[in-house]
Amino acid sequence: MNEIKDIKIENLIYEVRGKQVMLDSDVAMLYGYDTKRVNEIVKRNTDRFPEDFCFQITKIEMSKINSLRSQNATLENGKGKHRKYNPYVFTEHGVMMLAGMLKSSIAIEVSKKIIVAFVSMRKFINENKDIFRKINNIEIKMLEYDENFEKIFDALEPKKIESQKIFFNGEIYDAYSLIIELIKQSTNRIIIIDNYIDKSILDMLVYKKNNVDVTIVTNKDYLTKLDKDKFNKQYPNLIIKHSNIFHDRFMIIDDTLYHIGASLKDLGKKCFGINKIEDSEYLNKIIRNI
Repeated sequence: MNEIKDIKIENLIYEVRGKQVMLDSDVAMLYGYDTKRVNEIVKRNTDRFPEDFCFQITKIEMSKINSLRSQNATLENGKGKHRKYNPYVFTEHGVMMLAGMLKSSIAIEVSKKIIVAFVSMRKFINENKDIFRKINNIEIKMLEYDENFEKIFDALEPKKIESQKIFFNGEIYDAYSLIIELIKQSTNRIIIIDNYIDKSILDMLVYKKNNVDVTIVTNKDYLTKLDKDKFNKQYPNLIIKHSNIFHDRFMIIDDTLYHIGASLKDLGKKCFGINKIEDSEYLNKIIRNI
């Protein structure tokens, strides 16, 4: 308890997907447990931790949290920055459920302080909602101006993506950045042909525009029905088609075909290339075979 007395718990609460949550590592630290132990309890008792209690965040969501944490000197402990798996987060209901399952007097006592912090944050937001609304309106207006300026600059100097690019082992960020930039540019449809699909593909597709439809053609699909349903609920429309006629990986952005030398889930792990295929005949042939 002495180790956490100087920590302001409100600084450990973040907003993710419209919910106020705490990172598993922060909850574990406050309760005096290892993060691994906390997550083991959740995984063994999934029926007690529905999504309103606990859920796993994406790399993108974690990067946003890390940027906020870096602004607070009391939290610069490195936790959560180099984890092999994406962290879990707990809502106030999940915090209470976890405290009860740990059966620790310290956890029960600390959970009371955490709930008070959640309530305090909600009260602060509610009392200042008019100010937040005004700030939001200002941000929207600024975005409108930014969009107008961007249209002018785009017309004068349109952004160009290289027609071919080779990435070497370890260039993970650069490889993901290029794929995400392609996804952002789509205005109509995205077609991904990749025989090994997992949740990392969905993490990249959150950058697409709302009106862009996505079709994934794959041989082995490691996405659960829940993964697909959740994605479609927030980022429609995703369709999964199963086929074993493709060996190589391709991506179609609107009417432009790209050949990708590695599975999207393995970008940057080995040397591979991304090439734009100019001949529309190949594009049409691939579409006919989907």
